[in-house]
Amino acid sequence: MVLLHVLFEHAVGYALLALKEVEEIILLLPQVEECVLNLGKFHNIVRLVAFCPFSSSQVALENANAVSEGVVHEDLRLLLETHLPPKKKKVLLGVGDPKIGAAIQEELGYNCQTGGVIAEILRGVRLHFHNLVKGLTDLSACKAQLGLGHSYSRAKVKFNVNRVDNMIIQSISLLDQLDKDINTFSMRVREWYGYHFPELVKIINDNATYCRLAQFIGNRKELNEEKLEKLEELTMDAAKAKAILDASRSSMGMDISAIDLINIESFSSRVVSLSEYRQSLHTYLRSKMSQVAPSLSALIGEAVGARLIAHAGSLTNLAKYPASTVQILGAEKALFRALKTRGNTPKYGLIFHSTFIGRAAAKNKGRISRYLANKCSIASRIDCFSEVPTSVFGEKLREQVEERLSFYETGEIPRKNLDVMKEAMVQAEEAAAEITRKLEKQEKKRLKKEKKRLAAIALASSENSSAPEECEETSERPKKKKKQKPQEVLQENGMEDPSVSFSKPKKKKSFSKEELVSSDLEETAGTGSLPKRKKSFPKEEPVTDPDESENKRVPKKKRKLSPKEEPLSSGPEEAAASKSSGSKKKKKLRKLSQES
Repeated sequence: MVLLHVLFEHAVGYALLALKEVEEIILLLPQVEECVLNLGKFHNIVRLVAFCPFSSSQVALENANAVSEGVVHEDLRLLLETHLPPKKKKVLLGVGDPKIGAAIQEELGYNCQTGGVIAEILRGVRLHFHNLVKGLTDLSACKAQLGLGHSYSRAKVKFNVNRVDNMIIQSISLLDQLDKDINTFSMRVREWYGYHFPELVKIINDNATYCRLAQFIGNRKELNEEKLEKLEELTMDAAKAKAILDASRSSMGMDISAIDLINIESFSSRVVSLSEYRQSLHTYLRSKMSQVAPSLSALIGEAVGARLIAHAGSLTNLAKYPASTVQILGAEKALFRALKTRGNTPKYGLIFHSTFIGRAAAKNKGRISRYLANKCSIASRIDCFSEVPTSVFGEKLREQVEERLSFYETGEIPRKNLDVMKEAMVQAEEAAAEITRKLEKQEKKRLKKEKKRLAAIALASSENSSAPEECEETSERPKKKKKQKPQEVLQENGMEDPSVSFSKPKKKKSFSKEELVSSDLEETAGTGSLPKRKKSFPKEEPVTDPDESENKRVPKKKRKLSPKEEPLSSGPEEAAASKSSGSKKKKKLRKLSQES
């Protein structure tokens, strides 16, 4: 009996599932479709054999890229070799993608099946996957799918090509559209302004020049000799400018009102601006083609090369086409019509716009178009897959086409392709070395500029950070000075704070018994302690005690005293007063001891 297993690729990992009752399932496809929506019935059909989760989002992206390209990743190989039965002939593996199925069958030898019942089973697995795997919720599975989808799409967009050929496709499409629009608008200006000045149409053939002249001339009756120099600048021809002046004097056109003339001039200015933008767009297209496909543009021209790339979809697609497809690219309608009617197939498509086919004789147009398509295919492949694209190969291929044209006309034998390619290889190496040297110089200059910019930013940030510190220091300094000023001023003037002077006698009156005892003991220890304290304190220390501040300041500087402080003015009187106060205190202490 054949064992049927199903491989399911999810954003969180690979799952290998086994199907029960294989023969009945294969025979009863409608019943399988009904069971897919019911989880209970679906569990009776399918069971999970193994689940291999991805370790990180990067590993998940690698596996997704491998599956999309039809490559068997090592994780998938390990899962299949570990959990599938060893007898490969008795195992049937169901997969969703035929490419990965063919790769598994080729590398591992398992028979793979797609479509039919397998597609329905995979649809049910996708619906109930979060219920089949333990620990997986519907929310986490959706988040994993969203993250992998974003990273996969971003990787594909980055892989799109280093050289951005999408810009070339848009530019050539816009250029063709502009050509049509400018032609239509110019014909409108010719018809509109022709009512007033019909002779100008026959003199000037170029559409852009005609619109510039219509904008400049305005009313033909105001045209005179003074404007002749400006007419010569616009027409780039003195004879045409003279003819326009003569025709304006004898014109058969109708008169025109001022408001109609204003509208004609404004419309003409729009057409002129469109033609100028068309020239700038053509310059941009030439620069992009020289960067993306230099060999193809050197061989066949920028416009035709860009049309080939746009018609193929990208430069990579054009490089994959054979020369026979490049030859008739753009003539698909004529080709299918010829195949349908069994007529002659077209000989050329978009490459007909090349100058080589126009220069060839009628009998040689098919031969030169086939040769040119061959060279275009080679040039597109060189541009697509070379690391440093140069225009050397395109120039050599162009020389070969020129030699083939001269061979058709004169019979002169052209050079061999081998010799030409050897010369091209030598020149291409030199050109590539020169380009890499220039790129290295540009990179060095860019790095130097970046270093200078970073150094300037660092210097500016350091200056900005130091500025607030300086501001803080300057703001702190005056505050300190303001705090010190009153003390310094008082010390210099020899004056005390009035609060200190008035608080001193109050403190003497409000002494408690314990303070009196302590002061008496200090006096008994040594009577000359007060003058010694005066000398021991330094001058610059902040004043804490008002008594000590008085004792420091009194002997050094003379000062005016209040009447309450007069007894403390002189040195000997002060000593006598201290002795008398000490005797009074002793007497008070004796009385207190007797009473107690």
